[in-house]
Amino acid sequence: MEVDHDLIAVDEFDALSIEVKPASLPTTEDISRVFNQVSLNQDFRRFPAKAHAREVAKELGVKDGIMYLPGQEEKLYEDSDMGPNFYYLTGADFPGCAATYDIGRDYLILWIPCTDPRTILWYGRTPTPEQCLANSDVDDVRYISALNETLCASLSPGSTLYALHPDQVPRLEHCRGTVHLDTGKLAPAIERARVIKTDYEVAMIRRANAVSSAAHNLVLRRLKHIHNECGIESVFLGCCIAQGARNQAYPVIAASGTNGSTLHYKDNNQPLKGRQLVVLDAGAEWKCYASDITRTFPISGTFSPEAAAIYKIVERMQFECIRRVRPGANFYRLHMHACSVAVTGLLLHGILHGGSPEEIMSKGTVAAFFPHGLGHHVGLEVHDVSGRDRLLFPTPLVDETPWHGGNFPPKRSWVSADMLAGLYRDVMNPNESEDDGPEALKQPRHSPRRRQRLEPNMVVTIEPGIYFCREYIQTCFLNDPTHAKYINTAVLEKYWDVGGVRIEDDILVTKDGYENLTLAPKGEEMLKIIREGRGCTKQHNA
Repeated sequence: MEVDHDLIAVDEFDALSIEVKPASLPTTEDISRVFNQVSLNQDFRRFPAKAHAREVAKELGVKDGIMYLPGQEEKLYEDSDMGPNFYYLTGADFPGCAATYDIGRDYLILWIPCTDPRTILWYGRTPTPEQCLANSDVDDVRYISALNETLCASLSPGSTLYALHPDQVPRLEHCRGTVHLDTGKLAPAIERARVIKTDYEVAMIRRANAVSSAAHNLVLRRLKHIHNECGIESVFLGCCIAQGARNQAYPVIAASGTNGSTLHYKDNNQPLKGRQLVVLDAGAEWKCYASDITRTFPISGTFSPEAAAIYKIVERMQFECIRRVRPGANFYRLHMHACSVAVTGLLLHGILHGGSPEEIMSKGTVAAFFPHGLGHHVGLEVHDVSGRDRLLFPTPLVDETPWHGGNFPPKRSWVSADMLAGLYRDVMNPNESEDDGPEALKQPRHSPRRRQRLEPNMVVTIEPGIYFCREYIQTCFLNDPTHAKYINTAVLEKYWDVGGVRIEDDILVTKDGYENLTLAPKGEEMLKIIREGRGCTKQHNA
């Protein structure tokens, strides 16, 4: 199987001058329709906890035993972050709870605290059992004080209790006979189940995208009157809160000028004056489900020639990759397709030179400008779990950022030149088990290389970018003869002030292809809104 040569061949450079336009642009009515659809559909009023529990049991591969999950420890009431695995099985987002699921009986119980009246006086009421049953399709809701007694009575001799971690096992006093404890299988089973979203989960992600898209739209409309990065952040947050979304899926990134070359920029306190672009990476949560949206726009409403060139490349990278999303597709090939478009564009504008597109791809030099993965799963976490397999690299290869002490980056994975060169070799010498397309899904779900294929009801981001981080490029690439010979430093000088360009949408894999869940304007529509100050004028109330 061959790499997409039509995107990296020198004689196809002119294709990049063609403006990429989506088939249709989101309107105010589109955003309103999404709000109303999710608000009025009765099927989405109750959290599908039972369906989730059954899916986890299926992933466990057992027919009996009891799953036990504790919620967050009792804290002040306003701290309601329960943890995604617990929420996935219960739909409860307040502290002091637990959950048990009897696999053989198919019986799910949510255990809730009985709140002290003094706590109610200071911090408010927790949901009642009746309210919990109305919000989630658990079989029963009981007070947690009776948990241990009931659990011991339910565990017959020789049965198995599945828990997330060894330090999260309940006290099993007065149990009848020996009970086996398994603390290794439950967490991976839940993570595998969470990869494929239910219709309810897709609806929540869709709603989160509608809220966030309206907020991105409002930032564009008010941009002429904003003078600091913090002003952009405040407009975005205010719009989300007004629509009933108080929590963000991740800290807002409002990076202007060269700050846009920092992938996880967080200061949001610099003036906009004298800078070209803003990278706004911001997405709200809706009922604990995330959205993840990035738009890059010129502060003046008009791109400089250099910024326009880079924006066109990234726009093409995203457009080409989104339209290739379908069941059975290998995500790493989408990433390499984005890289091929980037190499073509950077050669066209003279930033890269001195080698053929294939030669530059084989060395991984484009990682100087596109140093992260094309995307990730989205769900109860903005960088959601991927189950047993990884989207980009085989499971044994951990793509961690060394500058973070080995901690996995919360929003995107680092891709070095060596990693990229390895991906290129895989594209040029593919395994038969890694063929793209729906037929690939008939093969074993987990390939020997542990590389994940896209399946219906996965939600992934497509977020290509090109960045001009002076310190990173100079240290890691211009000081390395392997890469320095391909980078034209004289031309590069004109692009430092561009900072970075990233465009990111949330994409639902459907049975036949994909659906873009993100409605935030981009491209020419985005520029029109900035220049005219128009856009979404109707406020959407939750």
